[in-house]
Amino acid sequence: MTRALVLKMAVSLDGFVAATDGSTGWAAVGRSDDGARWTVETLSNAGAHLMGANAYAELASYWPSASGPMAEAMNEIPKVVFSNSLGSAGWSDTTIAAGDLAAAVKRLKQEPGDGYLLAHGGPRFARSLVGTGLIDEYRLVVHPVVLGAGEPLFTAPVTIEPRDTIAFSRGAVAHVFAAH
Repeated sequence: MTRALVLKMAVSLDGFVAATDGSTGWAAVGRSDDGARWTVETLSNAGAHLMGANAYAELASYWPSASGPMAEAMNEIPKVVFSNSLGSAGWSDTTIAAGDLAAAVKRLKQEPGDGYLLAHGGPRFARSLVGTGLIDEYRLVVHPVVLGAGEPLFTAPVTIEPRDTIAFSRGAVAHVFAAH
């Protein structure tokens, strides 16, 4: 049995996962307590958190000293950072995966363990994962904000099947899709 790879991303109403300057602060628009509970559940059910080097640097600078409902899941669940240049990882329970992304993800999917592999991404890492064709499920949280321009997640057609839609109280909507 292989573990599923789930990609969770914040998306603007016009389809961007980062602003043109790379910022993601816009994703705070539409945040709500019910959306936070869904996010905590998504994080907590993961068997490992996967991320690129840029997301790792940002997350590792915040979570180790953070508190709150998401901190336990972010700090206690193993993390894998994909990087060909990172020499060490200071965030506890983090391993570095170098080399071919698809091969590393295939290997991780075959490893025993509970929970899915949850990918957090900056746009470049997320697009690279999409390009491998190894994502089993997309959890895209669409926030009620229009960026007008930015970085897209998808740059080529991907076949997906709707599985669930959850509207949160402040306007964000989670769309869960199975990949084919």
